[in-house]
Amino acid sequence: MRVPRPAALLAATALVLATAACSGATRPTATDTAYTSAPDTPPAKGPIASFTWSLYAEPYSLDYTQAFDYPPNTVLANVCEQLFRVTPDLRIEPSLALKSTNPDPLTWVYTLREGVKFHDGATMTADDVVASLQRHLDPATGSTWGSAFKNVSSIEKTGPLEVTIHLTKPDVLLNELLAASPGTIESAAYLAKAGKDYGSPQGGVDCTGPYAIDSWAQGESLTLKKNPAYWDAELAPKADSVKFVFINDPTARANAWLSGTVDGGYMVPTSSLAQLRSTGQGKLYFGPNTAAGELAVLDFKGTLADLKVRRALSMALDRASMVKAAVGGIGTPAKAPSARAAWATAPDRTEGYFAALPEPKYDLEAAKKLVQEAGANGKKVVLATSSLAPEISVVANAVQAAGRQIGLDVELKPVAPDQYTSLFTDPNARAGLDLVITNGYTNSPDPLEFYQSFHTGDFANYGNWSDPEFDKLFDRAVAAADPAARADLTAELQKIAVRELVAIPLYESPYTVFLGSRIAGATASISSLYYPWAATIGAAH
Repeated sequence: MRVPRPAALLAATALVLATAACSGATRPTATDTAYTSAPDTPPAKGPIASFTWSLYAEPYSLDYTQAFDYPPNTVLANVCEQLFRVTPDLRIEPSLALKSTNPDPLTWVYTLREGVKFHDGATMTADDVVASLQRHLDPATGSTWGSAFKNVSSIEKTGPLEVTIHLTKPDVLLNELLAASPGTIESAAYLAKAGKDYGSPQGGVDCTGPYAIDSWAQGESLTLKKNPAYWDAELAPKADSVKFVFINDPTARANAWLSGTVDGGYMVPTSSLAQLRSTGQGKLYFGPNTAAGELAVLDFKGTLADLKVRRALSMALDRASMVKAAVGGIGTPAKAPSARAAWATAPDRTEGYFAALPEPKYDLEAAKKLVQEAGANGKKVVLATSSLAPEISVVANAVQAAGRQIGLDVELKPVAPDQYTSLFTDPNARAGLDLVITNGYTNSPDPLEFYQSFHTGDFANYGNWSDPEFDKLFDRAVAAADPAARADLTAELQKIAVRELVAIPLYESPYTVFLGSRIAGATASISSLYYPWAATIGAAH
């Protein structure tokens, strides 16, 4: 689970079935609002000198080991690359690694692509790959992705273009996550040169992507320039430069698109969906999303320690009305904390897995009874809220009202927009909170990544939930090389998570992107967090 990033911001993000997402089918939502979801938008007609793109917040760092949120990943997707690549239709394909082999359950061997150049002109070697991956193992780095490497015993160069990872126990998920931030490759020489400044406006980065950092004006903008020596001819950039502007206010962001001062952006504010669907200044697109809105439980020792209280709060939520109010009807009530599109490794089995889950009940009287049985009447539940996005406030107010209807005292604690991400990276920032509104998403097409977040001790296990049955089943799943067998085991993990309400599911909604009338060609998929989406954008006419 990646919650803004394992585990991400409802505020930061904007699901339809994976099959519908891939086919481009039109699908009615719970509110009879129809939308078309597809991984790609119409291709560009030709090159363009430059375009501007909005981010809802400035990246706090461009160090790939700290890239645990939408803003940094949306930029880095075009600058740095991983051993593998997540495609717009949520498949994993070769990138800086041509292939991986698993000669025995405790060994992964990676054959690297020859002739790849860093932005400074140096050629990528196995030494760069080893140095890049080993940073996640170094406590001094403080990698937010350290949990992904928990089963790694060593990473070594076994040839000029070969790297071998040795494990303490089988871990298929690590191999898949090398298509995300854990698999990012940086120049070893540059890492040594930049030191503690790496990834900052002063230190920068030196990667292999289609774009390089040109300038970073803190608090204002970040500009990328085309990499003329990029190795992948199919993704050669169509624009010479890309300028990211940081616009925190959702209304201001939408107005910038409507006025044409900004050409496009991901994660369209839900309060502007209707307006942007009808404007002649560009077009709004919907794409596959591995994220689902949920209430993450941050404290399993307080009021929500009792499963009856968690069930009561879940039963008090009118999800159909929440979809209408929070995301403009563009979505569906969620049955599980992981989205259907996160199951791209087993699309033919997804519907069966979700059909086996109980439908969320909306029953205030039954919820009141559970609160009384738990002896929780009048007890406090503290929920973080923020002005970062309108849907956060909508959901927070709905949860507060629902809680009070069943006898819980739900207190809303405002968190500044620029501090909201801290709730997911800093345990101290979560002190005194019981719940936070999140979008739990996966960085790979494997839902096991999401459910790893509930494993005992995982970085994204924000409430420190622990269940021996769950852990034992997860260990079996992460060792299952066969995707179908792994998906079946993950479905059992999902049943436990739903039964125990480790996170309270809210709704699924598609990923969103707005393209102004000047530009075309961006992917509409959440793969934009790792796929070089800016390289495909060019002139619309």
